[in-house]
Amino acid sequence: MQRVGGEEALAATGAALQRVAAIMARLRGPDGCPWDREQTFDTIKRHTLEETYEVFDAIERRAWPELKDELGDLLLQVLFYAQMASEAGYFDLKDVAENLGEKLVRRHPHVFGKVVAADSDAVLRNWEAIKVEEKKGKAGGASLLDEVPRTMPATMEAYKLGSKAAKVGFDWPSADGLLEKVGEELGELRVEMEQEDASGVEDEFGDLLFTMMNLARHLGVDAESALRRSSAKFRRRFGAMEAMSGGAEPMRGMRAEELEELWAEAKQVEGNG
Repeated sequence: MQRVGGEEALAATGAALQRVAAIMARLRGPDGCPWDREQTFDTIKRHTLEETYEVFDAIERRAWPELKDELGDLLLQVLFYAQMASEAGYFDLKDVAENLGEKLVRRHPHVFGKVVAADSDAVLRNWEAIKVEEKKGKAGGASLLDEVPRTMPATMEAYKLGSKAAKVGFDWPSADGLLEKVGEELGELRVEMEQEDASGVEDEFGDLLFTMMNLARHLGVDAESALRRSSAKFRRRFGAMEAMSGGAEPMRGMRAEELEELWAEAKQVEGNG
């Protein structure tokens, strides 16, 4: 596919966006699609989350043609929300784009203004300071943590909460301190397990996960990506176990020791590969 640059590329992109926005308006129109017309902000939320994870999956698999398709599906969600908002008189797609453009310029004074930012850390500090100024005078936001949505995935929420609290100095000084905290939380979880207190087990398990998310933050690890990589690793190794044993059915009759030997062999084969 031939690429065009500069103003020609921008014009082509604008025309393409206008076309899909018009298609979305038609789908929601009186003579449009019954399913699309029935959707609401609440019914679309689930699809937005699904499409976001499909984008992640395509990136992790480096499936670039699929990523193009998945990004289109994600863009569809934006078009859907903007069209419904336009119908309700809240705002339209133009307002969304203009608001984003103004925000990008405002939050990049080192590019569009005279502010100097020598590195990415300076950029992030400026970004956060500008966000604080933007929120002054807005309704709500009594707590710094109110900026973290309660509806995001729990691991991401924990990561964000720790990050926000750290901005006022409420944080562990180092990853070493967090490792000690992990050990402490494991001990408390073990006590609840021994007491067979289901509620206590859940509570302490949650504390352990929360601490692990903060450890990931200190280590600069994306916890979601790390866990997905481990899940992919487990898929590969379990698949190798199935291949070596002749399938899942023969594995059902194996002893725990035999399964552990298969697992060790699968790990060795993967390592050699």
